[in-house]
Amino acid sequence: MKASLPSRPPALLAGNPRPAHPFPTWPIFDATDEQRVLRALRSGHWGKLSGPEVTEFEQRFAKLHGARFGVGVVNGSVSLRIALTAAGIQAEDEVVVPSYTFLASATAVVEANAIPVFADIDLETLNLCPRAFEAAITPRTRAVIVVHFAGLPADMDAILSIARKHRLIVIEDAAHAHAAVYKGQPVGAIGHLGSFSFQSSKNLNSGEGGIITTNDESLADACVSLHNCGRHKAGLWYEHYINAVNYRLGELQGALLNTQLDRLEAQTNLRDENGRYLAGRLAQLPGLHPQKRTADCTRHAYHLFTFRIDPQAFGLSRAVVLKALAAEGVGCGAGYPLPLYRQPLFLNKAFGPYLNKAADRLDYAKARNPNCEKICYEQGGWYVQSHLLGTKADMDVIADAFERIYEHRSSLRDWSAKQPSSPAA
Repeated sequence: MKASLPSRPPALLAGNPRPAHPFPTWPIFDATDEQRVLRALRSGHWGKLSGPEVTEFEQRFAKLHGARFGVGVVNGSVSLRIALTAAGIQAEDEVVVPSYTFLASATAVVEANAIPVFADIDLETLNLCPRAFEAAITPRTRAVIVVHFAGLPADMDAILSIARKHRLIVIEDAAHAHAAVYKGQPVGAIGHLGSFSFQSSKNLNSGEGGIITTNDESLADACVSLHNCGRHKAGLWYEHYINAVNYRLGELQGALLNTQLDRLEAQTNLRDENGRYLAGRLAQLPGLHPQKRTADCTRHAYHLFTFRIDPQAFGLSRAVVLKALAAEGVGCGAGYPLPLYRQPLFLNKAFGPYLNKAADRLDYAKARNPNCEKICYEQGGWYVQSHLLGTKADMDVIADAFERIYEHRSSLRDWSAKQPSSPAA
């Protein structure tokens, strides 16, 4: 903590909420984006097959992430499903997935007609725990989806070692991790395949979009066919070799991604710098734990700045802390409210046309991932990536608010106890 804490009481106690702090807004764009999209619009070539934008972006993005090949697709959920299919995942194969991640990491497995098996996360990094991953492997396991959560590279050495031992495909879900670097190597081509999203909240954004990255030419060829109606690069236009549809990324998105990509390096470095600084300040408070940055992390993408609050050590419940932060004008989210195996679709096995034969033997209600549940129900919180595009003074506003709340934790506990239906502090 700083030598002298802010003296005023928290705004929540004063009953006078402060206005929201003016953090940078998202997306960021200017005339260069307009000009390039307008050029693509006026060209009349709006599809990948007739225009240059998507091809240029695929090559640039793949190179940035250490991959020989990149295949642009309509979104980051489809990219995961195509990766699974290209890797040869068959009906009712099992795929290990961390339980603390966005729904698509698991529903892509279901849409590949395979079975997601949920493994716990490491409490400090929020990434897939290698021990939990290995414990989840059965004779039916064929792959693992590794999420670089919040933009922090997962422990790829350990995961790859386990995968080689069990002959498993490794797919990197890097939807949070554009330009993140693990031991000097960009994520996305460390495993067999990588998947990125360009949805509107992502660090690289075209509204919607995604890409698959790989260094394996045969996997790349399979992805190309799967995203292009089953065509083969040596075949005729109306020859279709596999069951597939059109998932191609359009030229207008490609044009926007090319200009957005021009900014990614500088934005990622700024997020990484501010994330380090903010984590350093918050880590000085008892019971407040920013996501642990391991020595293997060369660069954190910080799609999210995540932290956990230990209520006993901090002296307040997460619910009260989040209310107090909101009153200070620096409100944030609590993170995912449910482990994936507690989502209604998994509890009710609402898989649509998929997994019909396997559904009877699946019982996700029995799943227990203690670390994931602790983060979901008690301790998790996060700020979105655009906050980290501000200045160090902006980071100080967040850190000062946490320090003020901690300093006045006793009064905030008393306040909370007097509130009707208030969560226990």
